[in-house]
Amino acid sequence: METMFDTLLQLPLFQGLCHEDFTSILDKVKLLFIKHKAGETIIESGSPCKQLSFLLKGEISIITRAKEDIYTVIEQVEAPYLIEAQSLFGMSTTYKSSYVAKTEAHSVNISKSFVLNDLFKYEIFRLNYMNIISNRAQNLYARLWEEPTPDLKSKINRFFLSHCEKPQGEKIFKVKMDDLARCLDDTRLNISKTLNELQDCGLIELHRKEIVIPDAQKLQNSNSLL
Repeated sequence: METMFDTLLQLPLFQGLCHEDFTSILDKVKLLFIKHKAGETIIESGSPCKQLSFLLKGEISIITRAKEDIYTVIEQVEAPYLIEAQSLFGMSTTYKSSYVAKTEAHSVNISKSFVLNDLFKYEIFRLNYMNIISNRAQNLYARLWEEPTPDLKSKINRFFLSHCEKPQGEKIFKVKMDDLARCLDDTRLNISKTLNELQDCGLIELHRKEIVIPDAQKLQNSNSLL
């Protein structure tokens, strides 16, 4: 049976640490284990990031809102998962998204002071942390330099995928058609027509003020066929 110890070792920040070093870490740090009920808010957007938070068990919803609530993106992730490692340092140290338990979930927090004073002493932990932050920055930079396309289907697909944390799984976009048209600099009629074509292909599902993407990977793969 898998223990919390085994689950923690699966997290990208701890991969590569030997059991002896990891046991030494656990002896020093005060781990705050928390159980969350389905529907419970784990982290609220805009709250200060003062610790590393790990999802150890269950599934959570990531809810990210655009400025002025023009649109909202909801996606699901399963444990094990590290929550916003990039928000612990930098100019803005607040969470950018809200995190809500979709099922019963277990999480653990490690304080920022312990990360700085103890965990950063381990080279493998520093490398893992830098790799996570660097990979995220490189992926975001690559998105900025993707070749633009005049094709509206590709523009819509790119809009959806560029706002997702992970390119797999179900995504939900809560947005009015008029607002989506403004974001894509096109007419409401053209957007509506193209969205219906994507729905006919089984790539999205249209609901009132809501667009569901059952599988973001299929939507991404469809770009190469357009």
